[in-house]
Amino acid sequence: MNCDVLIRGARVVDGTGNPWIYADIALTGDKIVALAAPGTMPIEGAGEVIDATGKVVCPGFIDIQSHSLTPLYRDGRALSKITQGVTTEILGELWTPAPQGGKRDRERIISDLPPDFASVAQTWTRFSDWLDSYRQIGVSPNVGSFVGGGTIREYACGWESGDPTPDELETMCRITAEAMEEGAFGIAPALIYPPSSFSPDSELTECARVVGKYGGVYIVHLRSEGDGFLEALDATIQLSRDADCPVEIYHLKASGERNWSKMQRAIERIDQARADGVDITADMYPYVASGTGLSVLIPLWASEGGRLYENLRDPETRQRIHHELITPGANTGDFASERRGDTVVPLGFQLEENRGYIGRTLTEIAEERGQDWADAAIDLLLAENQRIATVFFSMSEDNLRLQLQQPWIKVSTDAGGLDPATQTNPVHPRAYGTYPRVLAKYVREDKILTLEDAIRKMTSAVADRLRLKNRGVLREGAFADVIVFDLGTIADCATFTDPHQLSVGVEQMWINGVRVLKNGTHTGSKPGQIVRPN
Repeated sequence: MNCDVLIRGARVVDGTGNPWIYADIALTGDKIVALAAPGTMPIEGAGEVIDATGKVVCPGFIDIQSHSLTPLYRDGRALSKITQGVTTEILGELWTPAPQGGKRDRERIISDLPPDFASVAQTWTRFSDWLDSYRQIGVSPNVGSFVGGGTIREYACGWESGDPTPDELETMCRITAEAMEEGAFGIAPALIYPPSSFSPDSELTECARVVGKYGGVYIVHLRSEGDGFLEALDATIQLSRDADCPVEIYHLKASGERNWSKMQRAIERIDQARADGVDITADMYPYVASGTGLSVLIPLWASEGGRLYENLRDPETRQRIHHELITPGANTGDFASERRGDTVVPLGFQLEENRGYIGRTLTEIAEERGQDWADAAIDLLLAENQRIATVFFSMSEDNLRLQLQQPWIKVSTDAGGLDPATQTNPVHPRAYGTYPRVLAKYVREDKILTLEDAIRKMTSAVADRLRLKNRGVLREGAFADVIVFDLGTIADCATFTDPHQLSVGVEQMWINGVRVLKNGTHTGSKPGQIVRPN
């Protein structure tokens, strides 16, 4: 049998959770054409023979929570993801550039994209217009997306809070349906960020009902991951029942030490819901710190009408915001606490005069400035006039280990693909190390996961959730998204203090049959395709 590539000698982990086997794998074009008993395929018919003795061959990883939306326009190689073993990026949490229209501000959308794409972005109207642009520019990984929940809300209601009118709700359902017809995997609200945070549960249920009719998924950043964690989880389970729609929870976590004990109860509630017939699953990243913007500290009401910075500048409104920030029990979601600044580490400063604060806690920054942490946060946001990327050290390692062992958990990064050579600010290390960290720490070292189950959580579990046929598995006829890695050396090198370090150990990669990594080095190839449910 002739083939383009023959991989020999490796332990083959097929992505389904089956025990590894020895087999030879043949690739031709963009497909896997054979899995054969070791040594039974003649090397004479192969265009290239890879000796993978002592290594692991498995499907490429599928990141269900990628934030490479903008980074892919800057650098289609997605270097920090590819070197982790990621072959498919799934976008869409909260915000997507399209569909455009309704009450969405086109100029605001364009301003969030690299300037080079401003002109082409002006032509995007439908969801598929934007999504197909990645194929047009050329990217290394495959790309698919949910439609942003905040996008759907903004289209109908702008940045105003409150329940939608019947006409606005009809618009949301119609736009959701159009996005589903054009290849969205579902809808993705992020309920701590405006304008998605303005959506009442009744609105979310109606949009999810539309998604369910198309066989899609409602994937959600819960309304609370802290004090209201269990209540937010209960509401999401109820939504799944009412809407008859599968639910996926983004980056499951119990945030804040006073909430750590809730994780066991959350797992029990998910298990019970599943036993009762509710299709609910979740994903996570393997770090005890989360990453978002410093602006998430500010009470949600302050962003109504898109007036966040105006409200911060107004003395009377600022005083109210300050009070809610430092008063435990105030209506500020997960972030009200007198000592909240101790666990908050801002990273994304752009002004030169603020860059000395990078990597220090908000409490330390405030003390140097002669302020409390809340005033320091407000002044920094006003000075920077941007969200300021920040990490929050708020989770428990014990909970991470417990979560990873749940059969319904997947692995995701919640990050974009970056080139360390072009970065000037620190980022959360999950952008560089998520998948190798799971394999190195939790499989090889701590042995709380088997190799096969860890890879299943990164591959077929995601593909099955998204109805991606012939991805996430090694079998004849599947797409040739294949990686070869060394289980003995794979490791995440990125840290919170030195994050811009590529992972090691993933040595070879093919995406749609095209070599993207060769001996750990990116080849420059950009064979990524647009993936849609099928």
